[in-house]
Amino acid sequence: MAEITGTGDPARSLSLLWRLVEPAPRGRGAEAGLSVDRVVDAAVALADTEGLGALSMRRLATDLGVGAMTLYTYVPGKAELLDLMVDSVLGEFPSLYSPAADEWRARLEALARASWTQYERHPWLLHVAASGRPPLGPGVLTKYELGLQAVDGTGLDEVAMDAVFTLIEGFVAGTARGVVDQVAAEEATGITETEWWEATAPVLDRVYDPERFPTVTRVGPVAGEAQQAAYDPRRAFEFGLARLLDGIAVLIDDAPSTPITEVLPEKSPWP
Repeated sequence: MAEITGTGDPARSLSLLWRLVEPAPRGRGAEAGLSVDRVVDAAVALADTEGLGALSMRRLATDLGVGAMTLYTYVPGKAELLDLMVDSVLGEFPSLYSPAADEWRARLEALARASWTQYERHPWLLHVAASGRPPLGPGVLTKYELGLQAVDGTGLDEVAMDAVFTLIEGFVAGTARGVVDQVAAEEATGITETEWWEATAPVLDRVYDPERFPTVTRVGPVAGEAQQAAYDPRRAFEFGLARLLDGIAVLIDDAPSTPITEVLPEKSPWP
């Protein structure tokens, strides 16, 4: 189950995100040299190495060598901590993003590749639902600013600029999740992708009917040989990103004559 940002106290989260308040170290916290930044850094390190499932205020306090009640002096609870963690790692984005300033396609490609790198560094981000109530701290807003700048001056209106950024981000998260899922499967089973397919093949050979699945019979082996797997998320990323940018190019070419609001549905398809 995904963790959700924005479930804590909004005012307290924002105050901490922008460091409008900085709890003064005292007691065990002072002895341990605690600060909000150090608590967040320790939480990110724990999530990076062991996943979000390992993160709790009690576990984090133990790692920092303080009692749980001391930790609450710096961060009100896990909900606010999650907001701080997400904003902190997104604050790394400018150091990963090296765009070509004169061409929108190169900027968007750089944006996507930097996001991919973030998910590789912090795979737990893929298990955080942050789009509905994003932590509006400096890290989140800086990445959003850079994403919008990537398509600024292309002729897209403001709604389309936001939609393109959201589209790129959603695509990268979807393909990066494939890498995380493969790693998780290997860790859970103790066998590699190749070993899994080798174990599957003898049984599949007994039940598989080429006449029932003629297109699978023709395409599957060729694609599998090329990818050396049933699914290669990195190939999917490269192929999908190129096609996505091709589609955005059409949108940009049509931008002066077709505002994005004319092609968006009047209401969400979701109930």
